[in-house]
Amino acid sequence: MNKRLFALAAACACGAANAQSSVTLYGVVDVNVEYVNHVGAVPQAGNGYNPGPPQTVFRENSGGYSGSRWGLRGVEDLGGGLKSIFVLENGFNADTGTLQQGGRMFGRQAFVGLDTRFGVFTFGRQYQSIFSTMANFVPARYATQYEPTGVVAGANFRQDNTVKYSGTFGPFTAQADWSFGVGTTLPSTYPTVPTAGGAGEVPGQFRRDSAYGVALSYLAGPVGLGIGYDQWNPTIGTGNGTFKKAVVMASYAFNDTAKLMGGYRWGQNKDPGGTTILRDDFYWIGGQYRFSSALDFTLEYDYQNVKNLGGNNGVANPWQIALIADYAFSKRTDVYLTTAYSRNAGLAMESAASGFATSLALGNSYALANGQKSMFGAALGIRHVF
Repeated sequence: MNKRLFALAAACACGAANAQSSVTLYGVVDVNVEYVNHVGAVPQAGNGYNPGPPQTVFRENSGGYSGSRWGLRGVEDLGGGLKSIFVLENGFNADTGTLQQGGRMFGRQAFVGLDTRFGVFTFGRQYQSIFSTMANFVPARYATQYEPTGVVAGANFRQDNTVKYSGTFGPFTAQADWSFGVGTTLPSTYPTVPTAGGAGEVPGQFRRDSAYGVALSYLAGPVGLGIGYDQWNPTIGTGNGTFKKAVVMASYAFNDTAKLMGGYRWGQNKDPGGTTILRDDFYWIGGQYRFSSALDFTLEYDYQNVKNLGGNNGVANPWQIALIADYAFSKRTDVYLTTAYSRNAGLAMESAASGFATSLALGNSYALANGQKSMFGAALGIRHVF
């Protein structure tokens, strides 16, 4: 019996040694010092939707150009063209050492899946399909500080309880996702716009806080094209709303020096009774320019046409222009200057039409104070990638 057990253990050890597997530790630490003017409090029911008087802010932040994070990425070759994969990615505030994403241990991403000949199937907390696809078409590359990610992709751009598929076929990449419960909540920041969202996955309420989306991109040579659709069904009162977004986008690269990008996003949010909470159109255009092997610039212009906000058809349309200069000391360490000017909204296009999603997520207000129409911000930071 002992000989047979020893032989079995040896065979298992040999099999483990022959299997090709790896686990990679990676991360980013990004900290900057920032100046912002005309800052008020995020309007909510508790303060009577009153942002208060304007303040000038000097502060240290985490995640100006990239969100500070660390993660584990693993892969095991199972043979026959099949691999198992996982990602656990933590988001943290480098200035305070605290967790981001509502205190989640792995709030940025946490999923496991299979990489097959037909595509990649993953299960867990993941990015929605249109967010992943737009990464190739947004000039600022989701730079955390002033990028209006929550406006263009929706506050549900990260989703709990998600099944996702991604497949690449030549120049085409197709993605699709379904969330059984997004896990995002947007508090009321405007008197006629209710709180939306919740935990989801409630027995007997399959639609509650669910979401789904699809996206398709084409990248060949200098040309890039993309389309996508996303729908989130957040809890509103005792029912479910319907938040829809559709996007088209394009890019064109000029050798390795410059790239032009732009897109259009249609949006419509309705409450459980079908009343419009928000109807808007969002446009962006900009580009990236590599001045040298160490220095590059990014310019992005964003415009939001707010057609209806909680029954108000006369909302001033927000817009923003942002400029980023980045200088690399090495492949792992760089310094950057990021600046932005916004009109009819705070930086990152923060307004009631966005639910002040960026301010609430980061814990730093970019809400416009009473009597203000514009905001300017600038931040000087350092980033190290490992």
